[in-house]
Formats: sequence, structure tokens, C-alpha cells
Amino acid sequence: MAARLYTGQGDDGYTGLLGKGRLPKYHLRPEACGQLDELQAVLGVCRAGPLSQHGRQLLMAIERDLYQIMAELASDPAAPPPGVGLAAERVRWLESATDQLTQALPPIKNFVLPGDSQAGALVNLARAVTRRVERVTARLVHQEERHASQALPYLNRLSSLLFALGRYEDMQAGVEQPSLARAGDQATTRA
Repeated sequence: MAARLYTGQGDDGYTGLLGKGRLPKYHLRPEACGQLDELQAVLGVCRAGPLSQHGRQLLMAIERDLYQIMAELASDPAAPPPGVGLAAERVRWLESATDQLTQALPPIKNFVLPGDSQAGALVNLARAVTRRVERVTARLVHQEERHASQALPYLNRLSSLLFALGRYEDMQAGVEQPSLARAGDQATTRA
């Protein structure tokens, strides 16, 4: 018989931590983990979409890193399990990957409007979700004083990488000039 996917242990509105302890499901720690889980799902949608092979490889590595961050945030900060958390070298890897993408792109002088290609739009959705995850993770890290955590630097760099990757995917899709938001543009509506 296959193992059950449900335990019923969360029916009381509490969830377990890595290691010992339980918290209300609305606590910042499960909230941050849930939002990281959502980000991973969005990155999976990106990978399943019309991304370049290079984009898929980057996102696969990022999804694996996010599991490390999720494990760290799901742990009791006073007694994290050994080997949990992300190494600082992964932040440097994101910086290097972002720099490589940026060098392949023409400079921009305005805000880019997402939607010039399906792949670029999906990556920009992931970038926006990353910013939300970063905000809730910042609250958790500051509240629990997780000084050695690489979660915040990683998420901050990740949004930059996803911005560059969105533009790269637009370029791979044949978009020569991105749609730009210009100061003074006004939206028009019809009644």
C-alpha cells in the first residue's frame, strides 16, 4: 500500500517545524515557506513554458536553492538542523549569472513593460512574486534576528536576475525593442 499524503496533524491549525516544535499556520515562518513554495511553482511554470535552454538551466538551479532557503526558514532559529541553509557562494553565483545576462542585453533607459514575449512575461511574473517573498522573508529574518541567513541577499539578487532573464527571453523570442514605460504616458480608456 502506498504511503498516505495526509497526516491530519495540521487539522488544528498548527504546523510542524524541521526539528521540534509547532507553530500556528498563520505565523510568519510558515507564511514565508508557503510563499517560497508558490515562487517555486511559478518558476516551474516558467520552465515548462517557452523558455530558452539557458533560462531553464538557471531556473532549475534556483529552484534547488529555494529549497535550501525554505528548509532554513522552516527550522527553529535557536536549533537549526545541521547543514540547513544556503551558502554565501550561491548569492555570488546569482550575481555572476545576472552580470552575464546583462552583458548580452542592450542598455535600457526606461522601465520595461512585461509582455513582449510569453517567456519574458512568465519570468516577470516570477520576479514580482520574488519581491513579495522577499518582503515577508525580511519581516521574518528581522523578527527572529537571523543574522547569518543568506535568504535576503539571495532573494534580492534573484529579482535582479529574473529582470535580466525576462529581457533575455524577450530577445531570444525575437523582440528587438522592448515596450517601455515613459514618463508622461497616459492610459486611455473607452466608456
